[in-house]
Amino acid sequence: MVEGLRVPTCGQPVETLTETFIFREETWVFTGIVEAQGTIRTVRSGHQGGKELEIAHSWAMSSEGSPPFVVGDSIAHDGVCLTVISGDAQHFRVEVGPETLERTTIGTLKVGQVVNLERSLTLSTRLGGHMVQGHVDAVGQVRSVTQRDNAWDLWVDIPPEILRLVIPRGSVSVDGISLTVVDRDARGFQLSIIPHTWKVTSLRQRSVGSGVNVEADLLVRYVDGLLQPKSALHSNPSSLTLERLSELGFGLLKD
Repeated sequence: MVEGLRVPTCGQPVETLTETFIFREETWVFTGIVEAQGTIRTVRSGHQGGKELEIAHSWAMSSEGSPPFVVGDSIAHDGVCLTVISGDAQHFRVEVGPETLERTTIGTLKVGQVVNLERSLTLSTRLGGHMVQGHVDAVGQVRSVTQRDNAWDLWVDIPPEILRLVIPRGSVSVDGISLTVVDRDARGFQLSIIPHTWKVTSLRQRSVGSGVNVEADLLVRYVDGLLQPKSALHSNPSSLTLERLSELGFGLLKD
């Protein structure tokens, strides 16, 4: 295994063709295990629009005395994949385009705010969480935060087209954290946060009404895409039915 060699990152798309659908998607690069927390140091407008963020990090220097990243590396910021454009032992800078600013919470970040950080996977990285791309599906809204014994229960509301991809006991990425779904209702899903996760991530700063970046499980998204007819690619996804499963060759048990 080659230490430091990273799998394809945010800016390297992979095109996939199947009998059922064609899609353009970038490969997953994270596992949802927060490595460190960063603090927003500056937020400024980019030279051609968008924004540039400078983030103070707590990563240690390598044995050679260099930062643990290089220009071009991908780092997840609260679950959003962004590319390093410069950096040193204490800080690094990233550029953010208008699409990311509109579709995630990155556009609301202010100086002094804390973000969850995770570097992209290497060939020797353990997959401690689940496969995460750093491509946010929706900004969810925290409905409630309740302490129960030593844990914190969070309900997060998301749009119905994304909620259908979130299943109890399945995985979901919330602000870049790989979490297990406890329950789901018509509006959102429930999480149970253990004390360690509460302590070492930015979730402890969330309250009712806070926005969080939500990414559905990659495997669920791919299966859902494969089950969609070509005509549904550019329309709202429809619910899976027994008839549709039968058409796809799945044997169904009958009473």
